[in-house]
Amino acid sequence: MSSQNPPSAHPPVPADGAELPKLSERQEYILSLLVQEYIRDPQPVSSKRLVDAFRLTVSSATVRNEMGVLEQMGLIYAPHTSAGRIPTKLGYRYFVHRLLAGAGTLSINERRQILREFRQAPLEIEEWMRIAAMVLARTAQMAALVTPPRAAELHFKHLELISTQGRLVLMVLVLQGGNVHQQMLTLAEPVSQDVLSQVAQFFNLTGAMMTAEQVRSQARTRSDALTSEVGELVADAMLQAKQQAARDIYRYGLSESLPVFSEDEAQQAVRILEDREPLDAILKEMLLPDQPDIQVVVAGEGRWEDLSHLSMVLGRYGTPQTRGALGVLGPTRMRYGRVISTVRYVASLMSDLLDDVAGEK
Repeated sequence: MSSQNPPSAHPPVPADGAELPKLSERQEYILSLLVQEYIRDPQPVSSKRLVDAFRLTVSSATVRNEMGVLEQMGLIYAPHTSAGRIPTKLGYRYFVHRLLAGAGTLSINERRQILREFRQAPLEIEEWMRIAAMVLARTAQMAALVTPPRAAELHFKHLELISTQGRLVLMVLVLQGGNVHQQMLTLAEPVSQDVLSQVAQFFNLTGAMMTAEQVRSQARTRSDALTSEVGELVADAMLQAKQQAARDIYRYGLSESLPVFSEDEAQQAVRILEDREPLDAILKEMLLPDQPDIQVVVAGEGRWEDLSHLSMVLGRYGTPQTRGALGVLGPTRMRYGRVISTVRYVASLMSDLLDDVAGEK
């Protein structure tokens, strides 16, 4: 692990639901410079270092006084007895949400190189996901993740019910888009194949393009218990298929990027990519239609303790009907402007590629 990382202990951070503090223009400028300088070289930043590095026209004493105010607000703090300061989680959030303003965007040459890699790839979603994850990890020098494009809502297409033995029935459920789900069902009592075929035919005639809850509601309108029972099982299977699809994630670059993490950061990064429960919750929220296309989660934003030492930049790609997510996972001192620019650009390329495939179909 890098020996330059700060200690893991941080002072108390105000609740994330609270409003960000109000700063003067000069305080914002000093905070922005301090965060950028610390990201460039993760050592405590002194007032003299800021004055020298950015050739400020104000004195070191003036900068030091403003840094004292920023420290009182909980935006920066001094590790050990150092004269320098480093950003707190709240400081990073203020920087990301108020001061970023497009800093660190990709150059034209970098965009051309990324575009060239996608154009040379075969027309396969899996290959595009691999390239997207590789580009994100290489550009950010951190771990990257990509989810495949999935329908925002799964829809029913076709059902087969096949009698096997006694009360056991094989259900073959086909969803719009071609996803096939097979499951053994245990019915309340044995049923003949003819009756099973009639029940399946009912759903095939009435359930086209229905969502899981619509299938469930449709089944409950029937008076016979078997159709209602099968409808409940079909709806449950559709919801299960949707949850499973949301858990498919392509990951890249964690092992290569571990040297930039502190010990606490590395442990969290490995745990969240392996355990996945917090990651699933974040990605599920990311794909909601009312969310912005690019989201930055700094130190868990007070909501996800599993990300308390990490930051994520997430982007959405695809269409309103079919969406996927991609992003970068790294320390809170990541180069946010560059990472956001990369995530936005790669997401736009993935969306264009999916549009092209849809147009050809």
